[in-house]
Amino acid sequence: MNSLSTIEKIHDAYDEKKLSPLELTKKYLQEINKDSDGSYLHICEKRALDQADQFEKVMQKEGKVPRQSQPLFGIPFGIKDVLVLDGVKTTCASKMLENYIPPYTASSLLKMEQAGAITLGKLNMDEFAMGSSNENSAFGPVKHPTHPEYVPGGSSGGSAAAVKAGLCVASLGTDTGGSIRLPASFCGVVGIKPTYGRVSRYGLVAFASSLDQIGTLSQSVEDGAKILQVISGKDEKDSTMALEPPIDFSNCFNSSMDWSKLKVGVPKEYFNEGLSEDVKKSVENALSWFESKGAQLVEVSLPHTQYAVSCYYLVAVSEASSNLARFDGVRYGLRSSQAESNNSLIDFYKSVRSHFGEEVKRRIILGTFALSSGYYDAYYKKACQVRRLIQNDFLKAFEKVDVIASAVAPTTAFKRGEKTSDPLQMYLQDILTIPASLAGLPAMSIPCGKGDEGLPVGMQLIGKAFDEKTLLSVAHGFEQDQAGLAVAEKGVCL
Repeated sequence: MNSLSTIEKIHDAYDEKKLSPLELTKKYLQEINKDSDGSYLHICEKRALDQADQFEKVMQKEGKVPRQSQPLFGIPFGIKDVLVLDGVKTTCASKMLENYIPPYTASSLLKMEQAGAITLGKLNMDEFAMGSSNENSAFGPVKHPTHPEYVPGGSSGGSAAAVKAGLCVASLGTDTGGSIRLPASFCGVVGIKPTYGRVSRYGLVAFASSLDQIGTLSQSVEDGAKILQVISGKDEKDSTMALEPPIDFSNCFNSSMDWSKLKVGVPKEYFNEGLSEDVKKSVENALSWFESKGAQLVEVSLPHTQYAVSCYYLVAVSEASSNLARFDGVRYGLRSSQAESNNSLIDFYKSVRSHFGEEVKRRIILGTFALSSGYYDAYYKKACQVRRLIQNDFLKAFEKVDVIASAVAPTTAFKRGEKTSDPLQMYLQDILTIPASLAGLPAMSIPCGKGDEGLPVGMQLIGKAFDEKTLLSVAHGFEQDQAGLAVAEKGVCL
């Protein structure tokens, strides 16, 4: 199925009668059922086959793919298990929601299916999207798709691993502080986090509401753009949606880039001693490529980067503490028979909330402390003020440049169990992705090389608010040239 890894190639195969939606869906379901790497938590076999059968009939009647009305026609995709789907179990990889079946569907998923996508199933993740390695899932970790002893990154680890392993054409993930970009970098796929407010969060089980964003993981920039175009746009069910008009992202790929007009910002704070040599080399090579095309590299400063991790882990955990307070066993959360037998309300709550994993408990405790009386001003309020300074840093930098480029993570993927005993070291994996999240900016990871052990390295591109168009154009140009170079190096004529 690797030769049919993009939307355009699959649609061409459908039109040429070389493949049918039902055949392709069955192939993916067979591969998923054989998978032992833990990418999927729930397989929607009947739903997928029913959808494929409907598209089969459309093809028999129309004879070609309805690309305009259904741009994702017959495309099998996976869903991070933090997005609700009517009638399909949604667990957030937590025992707290082990048997939860939602009665409604997330707006992004509804748009995907209306655009013709075929739902293969729900993908593994760090519990309640809290983690950087996908080792916090209550149902077992996800293995790296090419290096099984390593982590795929988190929290959207299942989403990235499934795309890389050929278990879906593309997937939806969520990014709060780097949860799309980090696994995309670790696994060697394209991950896009849109501007905050570009995609509706309705139907997304909340972690940190002012940071959470739904985005894409795919094999190519163009596929990510096509999906982003489908899921973005107004939604009356989400009051935080921006009033920006819809954008036709496909225009990003209709003309070649004028690289001589592009200014690429290189933040000096992102290239310090904490960056491993193999990652640094790959990203610097990518920056040299931009320069060779005529783009101008401009050093910029984001001076408050040093406070980003501290700021994030006050804002995010405070919001998590508030959001997860609803899981008390009364209206939300798992109420066991043991909880029922408790005589006091406190014991009842303790019994119910014991179903949270250790990382989730840690963040709830930190967040509750930061919001508590006497500490609110010193912690949460101060963090929000620092967040504004980080946003101002980006505004100032973007007065000089069109995009900002850096590494996604300080290192390539690490071995499972290597950082689980040291939460601080785990949190520092997000040090380069967190600032863009705090500023609400669009950002993405695109493969740019290999590090030690042949592990993928991702380059992070950050754009101006609601300027995904420039971001995607730049990424697509880089991707196309790198693909051409790879073919040329193998001695294959284009």
